[in-house]
Amino acid sequence: MGYLRGFVVTFRKLFEKRVTIPYPEQKRPKPDRLHGRHVLSRYEDGMEKCIGCELCAAVCPADCIYVRGADNPVDDPVSPGERFGFVYEINYLRCIHCDLCVEACPTEAITETKLFEFSFTNRSDAIYTKDDLLVDAETGRPQHLPWEDWREGEDAATSAWMRATSPSGDASRVGQVAWSGELGYGVRQPEMGQLSEVGAEADAHEADADAGGS
Repeated sequence: MGYLRGFVVTFRKLFEKRVTIPYPEQKRPKPDRLHGRHVLSRYEDGMEKCIGCELCAAVCPADCIYVRGADNPVDDPVSPGERFGFVYEINYLRCIHCDLCVEACPTEAITETKLFEFSFTNRSDAIYTKDDLLVDAETGRPQHLPWEDWREGEDAATSAWMRATSPSGDASRVGQVAWSGELGYGVRQPEMGQLSEVGAEADAHEADADAGGS
């Protein structure tokens, strides 16, 4: 009888609503703060944002980033600064997607997309070079490598736009967009919460202070 009761449960489940989805044909929506594959961004004029400062490599707890900077050619500069990222590599066998590299970058050059479904057939493919990470010079879109399963919108909300919007700790600037435009995307909008009542209260406080001073 115990076996029969077990089959009753099994057959009953056959007619219940499925709680799973047919992956990979269909994927669940990904949260805005998901940390996935990195990209190296460009300014809206096409110049590279990376200046080869190596701060991302220095802050990485997994020691998965290698950067070597070089002086910009005078006649054909790669980035707006004096230097640019000549070599840039990320070893995805070590990366833990902590996003500390994004927070450390002073020029918003490195960001993380929502893509995390990618697999490698050999270890060398797991080491992404600058050519793999740098966005397309025409469209600003990430390179789509053969082993990556990109879906629409996975490059739309990158992790750089989760930063605090209070430069230098000045509370009056909370809620103000304080980052540069990006090739292919323009100036990205803040995520929900960055433009909030806090910014409105700061503006009101500043207005009251100005009125009191006058």
